[in-house]
Amino acid sequence: MNALPKFRLDRTRLATPQVLETLREAIVSLELAPGAALARAELAAHFGVSQTPVREALLRLHEEGLVDVFPQHATLVSRIDLTAARQAHFLRRSIELELVRELALQTPAGLVDALRGQIALQQALAEAQHYGEFVGADRRFHQLLYEAGGMPALHGLVARVSGHVDRLRRLHLPTAGKTASILRDHRAIADAIAAGDPQAAQEALRRHLSGTLSSVEAIRRQYPDYVVDGG
Repeated sequence: MNALPKFRLDRTRLATPQVLETLREAIVSLELAPGAALARAELAAHFGVSQTPVREALLRLHEEGLVDVFPQHATLVSRIDLTAARQAHFLRRSIELELVRELALQTPAGLVDALRGQIALQQALAEAQHYGEFVGADRRFHQLLYEAGGMPALHGLVARVSGHVDRLRRLHLPTAGKTASILRDHRAIADAIAAGDPQAAQEALRRHLSGTLSSVEAIRRQYPDYVVDGG
C-alpha cells in the first residue's frame, strides 16, 4: 500500500466514508494504477480500521466501476472503461451546458471574481507543474458553477460517475499544451458569463470538455494496459 497517501482517521466521522474518499482519490489520481491489487487486510492496517469499513468502501468503488472484485481471489483497480467514460462525459456536458447558460443570463454576485481567482490559482500550479493540485483547482472551478447555480448535489452525482473519464484526463494532463488549453477555456467561460453571453459560455464549455475524449486514441497508444473499450 505504498502508493496510498498517509492517513489519519478522523474519530468524529464514520470510518467508511473516509476510507472511500481516500481510495477513490488515489484511484482517480492514478496513485493506485489500473491493475493494482487491493488487499483488505493491508488496507485495514494502513487506515487503522477493521476490515468492515474497508469492505464497504470497496463495494462502493465496485458499484462505481473503479475496482473489480473477484470473490475468493482478488480485488483490483479496474482499467479505464471508455464506454463508461463517454457516458459520464455526456452527463456532465449536458448538465454544465445548461448551467453556464443560466449563469450567463443571471449571474450571481461574486461568481466571476471567484472563477477568476480559481483561474489564477490554476495558472500558478501549472507553472509549478503541480498537476495533482492543478486537478483539484480545476475541480473547484466547476464546483463553483454548480454552487452558483444552486445545484451542489449534482456536482457530487457527476463526480461519482466520472471516475473513468477523470482518470483519462489525469493521463492527458501532462501532454504539452494541455494545461494551457484548460486555462484558456476557463477564462473564456468566465469572460462569457461576465459578459452575459450564454452562447459564448456554452461554446467555451463544449470545447473545454471535448479535449480529452478527442485524444482517446493517443492516450490508448501511450497506456495500452490501462484502457479498455468496455461495453
